[in-house]
Amino acid sequence: MPVIKAIDTVLIQLPTRREHKWTGLTEPIGRYIMVKITDDAGRVGWGEAPALKDWGGEFGRYFGESPAITQLVIEKYLAPAVIGVELGDAATLHARMDAIIKGYPYAKGAVDFAFHDLTGRWLGVPVHILLGGKHRARVPVTHSVGLIPIEQAVQEVAKVAAEGIRTIKIKVGVDAKRDIERVRQIRAAVGPDVDLCVDANEGYRTPGEAIRTIRVMEESRIIYAEQPVMGIERIAEVARAIDTPVMADESAWNAHDVIQIIEKRAAQIVSIYTTKPGGLARAMEVAAVCRAAGIICNVNGSVETGVGNLANIHLAAAAAAVTLSCVVPVSTPAAEQHGQVGGIYYRDDLLVSGMKLEDGCIVVPTAPGMGIDVDLAKIETYRVKD
Repeated sequence: MPVIKAIDTVLIQLPTRREHKWTGLTEPIGRYIMVKITDDAGRVGWGEAPALKDWGGEFGRYFGESPAITQLVIEKYLAPAVIGVELGDAATLHARMDAIIKGYPYAKGAVDFAFHDLTGRWLGVPVHILLGGKHRARVPVTHSVGLIPIEQAVQEVAKVAAEGIRTIKIKVGVDAKRDIERVRQIRAAVGPDVDLCVDANEGYRTPGEAIRTIRVMEESRIIYAEQPVMGIERIAEVARAIDTPVMADESAWNAHDVIQIIEKRAAQIVSIYTTKPGGLARAMEVAAVCRAAGIICNVNGSVETGVGNLANIHLAAAAAAVTLSCVVPVSTPAAEQHGQVGGIYYRDDLLVSGMKLEDGCIVVPTAPGMGIDVDLAKIETYRVKD
C-alpha cells in the first residue's frame, strides 16, 4: 500500500476582484496556506487552509487560525505525525492528527483535503466516490455580496442575476436601518425570481434587534437568515420569533455543535464547511447528524482558492443533507475570465482550468482526486516570498 512520504506548505496571496468583507473580518481574503502531500511513489495531492484569525466560532469557542499559525501547526506537529499513513486510511490520519494536537481544524482540514486528493488519484476515482457517492452532479451557486456600498451592490447583483445565478447572499449585521434598505434595493434590482438570503455573521447586538430587523426584511422575501446573533441559545430565541428559517454558521462547527443546535431547536438550516470540522471526513459526520435530525444544509466557506473550493464541491455532491444552493466560488483562472462576476472573488486562480458553470451551477468534476490539476506555475507566481 502506498503511504505518505512528505508534506510541504506554501503561503500564497491571490489578487481579489474587489474587496470582500463581512462583520468582524479585519484582514483581506486570499492569503492562505497550500498543502502538498507526496506519497512514496511520487504521486501528489493538494489541499488548502483558508485560515482567518477573525474566524473561530461563537464566543471564541474554537479560536482563530491565521496562515502563520496554520503553517506552524502543519509543519511542526501534523506532518511528522502522519508520515507513513497508508493512502485511503482517513481514520488513522485523523486519529494521529488529533492525538498530536488538539483543535486547529483548518490545519487538519488542509491535510485531509490533500490526503483525499492523493488517495483519489491513486485509486483513479473522484473524491466524492471516496465520500460515499454522488447525490448530485451539479452544485447550485449562491453569490455573496460583502459589505460594499449599496449602489455598488445593486449593480453587482443585477449582473450576477443576468449571468444565471439564482441565489444571492447579502452580508448585513452592521446597521439595521441600512441593512433593511440594502435588502430592499437588491430585491428591486434582481426581480422576483432570484432567491435572497441574509447573513449577519453574529452582528446584531441582541435577539430583539435581530427579530425586529428580519421581520422587516421578510417583506423582501428572504429564504433564510444566517447567524443573526452570537450564541446557540440566542439564535434559538430569534428562530422562535420569525417566520424565516434561521441558519446556523458560527454556532455550527462540528457534529457536537449540531447536537446542541438540535437540542435547543435553534435552527432549521446548518451551513456545513469542509474546514470548520477539520476536513471532509469530519464534514460528512456533520452532514449525517443534520440529515438524521431533518436539518437541511448548504456548503459554505472562507472564499477559498480553487484548491480548497474543489473540496467544497465534492462535499456538496456527496452529502445527502446538502440540498440548498451553496456559497462557493466559481474558481476561474485569469485566462478564462471575460468580465463575468457571479461567484468570482479573485482575479486569478491556482487551477489549470476553471470550474464549469451551467445554469448557475458548478458541474462536479469526475476526474480522479479533486478532479482539476493545480497549476504549479501559478503557485510560484502567487507565493508570498517575504
